[in-house]
Amino acid sequence: MALPSSLKKISDTLWELPVSYKPGMLVPARIVATEKLVREMDAGVFDQVTNVACLPGIINYAYCMPDGHWGYGFPIGGVAAMDPQHGVISPGGIGFDINCGMRLVLTNLTLEEVKPHIHRLVDALFYRVPSGVGCTGFVKCSQTEFRDILEQGSRWCLKNGYAWPLDLEMTEEEGCFPGADASKVSHKAIERGYDQVGTLGSGNHYCEIQVAKPENIIDESLARAFGLTMPNQIAIMFHCGSRGFGHQVATDYLQLFLSVMERKYGLKKLDRELSCAPFQSPEGQDYFAAMKCAVNMAFANRQVILHRIREVFSSIFHKSPEDLGMNMVYDVAHNTAKIEKHVINGKKRDVLIHRKGSTRAFGPGMEGLPDCYRETGQPVIIGGSMETGSYLLAGMESGAETFFSTAHGSGRTMSRHQAKKLGKGQKLQRDMEERGIYVRTDSWGGLAEEAGAAYKDIDEVVEATELAGLSKRVARLLPIGNIKG
Repeated sequence: MALPSSLKKISDTLWELPVSYKPGMLVPARIVATEKLVREMDAGVFDQVTNVACLPGIINYAYCMPDGHWGYGFPIGGVAAMDPQHGVISPGGIGFDINCGMRLVLTNLTLEEVKPHIHRLVDALFYRVPSGVGCTGFVKCSQTEFRDILEQGSRWCLKNGYAWPLDLEMTEEEGCFPGADASKVSHKAIERGYDQVGTLGSGNHYCEIQVAKPENIIDESLARAFGLTMPNQIAIMFHCGSRGFGHQVATDYLQLFLSVMERKYGLKKLDRELSCAPFQSPEGQDYFAAMKCAVNMAFANRQVILHRIREVFSSIFHKSPEDLGMNMVYDVAHNTAKIEKHVINGKKRDVLIHRKGSTRAFGPGMEGLPDCYRETGQPVIIGGSMETGSYLLAGMESGAETFFSTAHGSGRTMSRHQAKKLGKGQKLQRDMEERGIYVRTDSWGGLAEEAGAAYKDIDEVVEATELAGLSKRVARLLPIGNIKG
């Protein structure tokens, strides 16, 4: 597409739209991308990222990552830091699937050991980890107990036998955002989510068995530090979030904010999808507490899924998960808002970071990382399409400009409707199996929507993040088995 005439190239991986681009912009908008990637972005990215630049209290710049594409309110791949005292919080800057995130788990198994069992493994995972719209999990809890999950996150899982202590250490914020308050959540949200703990859901969510081949280890030192120590080592990566619960939380507060923006706070409605409220307002604080509940639900959801994955591998290989070396590398969240400390104009201060389809990528030495990652930087997981593979990366010291944020995935290049026109899900499944990737799905149409051609080139996206100094490539992980929502 033709780029906006006022788009300025700052460097080979950084582009800027000035405040003169659109009335109301308070800061410039910046896009992290190579020239090829920025030219492939849809027009909605430029419109939405400059809308974000109009939000009260925004600091420095509105950002979009290399995987950026049109979203709801913010572009997917959007990052914005707000002044917590004078800025706003916007559900459109977090997303409906609050704390949609990635988790990577290792094994001490090799491709040669797993390949003969790949059909049994994928079939068992498909049975044990429910997927699809409206699916329910095996954790049976009352609505009252579900409220405990919302406030405790992975800690609830540890107390109830679904987690190892080390799992929490290897999860962002140890699997629980403090300050979650279930009283700020609607009864409808509780009803939608209390039976969905331990489920993948639909859309681009997946659970994938992967192999780290020697030729795909990019940084051997970091790979060893993250646990990739064997040739053809098998890992499991999965991607999911807060399911219908998070969607309802976002819906509830989007509607509330629309009703108070102009009438109560005099905030201009530039885009209904960017409804917002002052962060320090009662409505803003209520949403922040409810959003944290959805974050914690998602952490618990992924933790229970990990418990089921360990059960599957243990049953097929007749060893305990401990003996199979099924340790977490890390769990990274995207679609969150957090108070973090960053250096602004030479001074460290609290800022409210919105990350919408963007991953935190703390560099070496930063507070909040497990001790084992203090020297390496945070593990970063960027998922590709089910046909192409994914990446393990590490946060870099040079990521400060984007508030230590990086890409979260490949990023779509076409709508789900367009992707369905490419071909049938049944044929795609057969073609993938011929290429050594066995897939099970809840929906043939849903599988067609997730064809590799519907996504950007993952290699180009992660290369851009490294060239921009946001996250460093460690290893490329190739799929051999996949369950899709």
